Amino acid sequence: MMRIFGDLGSGNCLKVKTTADTLGIAYAWTHIDILKGQSRTPEFLALSPAGQVPIVQLSDGRVLSQSNAIIRYLARGSHLLPEDAFTQAEIDAWLFWEQNSHEPFVAGARFQRVYLRQPAEHVPARTMANGAAALDRMEAHLGGQAWFVNDGPTIADIALAAYTRLAPEGGFDLTGRPAVTAWLARCDEAFFDHPLETAP
Repeated sequence: MMRIFGDLGSGNCLKVKTTADTLGIAYAWTHIDILKGQSRTPEFLALSPAGQVPIVQLSDGRVLSQSNAIIRYLARGSHLLPEDAFTQAEIDAWLFWEQNSHEPFVAGARFQRVYLRQPAEHVPARTMANGAAALDRMEAHLGGQAWFVNDGPTIADIALAAYTRLAPEGGFDLTGRPAVTAWLARCDEAFFDHPLETAP
């Protein structure tokens, strides 16, 4: 059975859990508490030399890291990753954008507020401005369509929803972004209502 190593407080880890749950892929979950140094133990570093979560260990022992690479692998051949080459490229474009222009700021602000328990004024203004700009781009894109690519949910939506759902914890207000709010409701219905399958 596939094993997922991750932290349920991490949007990147939730992407992997959500994709597996949505597609009915069996897995065992192993909790890794990054604040307690569990991602830096010799045992974990043997699996993930970068010391990052999430990772998945496949049933044959191979290990894959990086959340968006993992969900793309899991989604192959499914409705979450349509076979059309151009559609896949559009999905990839959003996956790259999420990691470069969304996650560092939206998730970064949340990490400081939730994980490090820092007050709002300690979060750099640039982080907040760039996070707001990313959410505004999403709002503009979703103003004309229900999902990010094509007319149905894909891994682009899973990747983008993971930290957008948690954006208020980082100090971002979603109430003025109705298209994003409506899309998140669709994502909640489509993806985010699954129990945790823990490791034995």
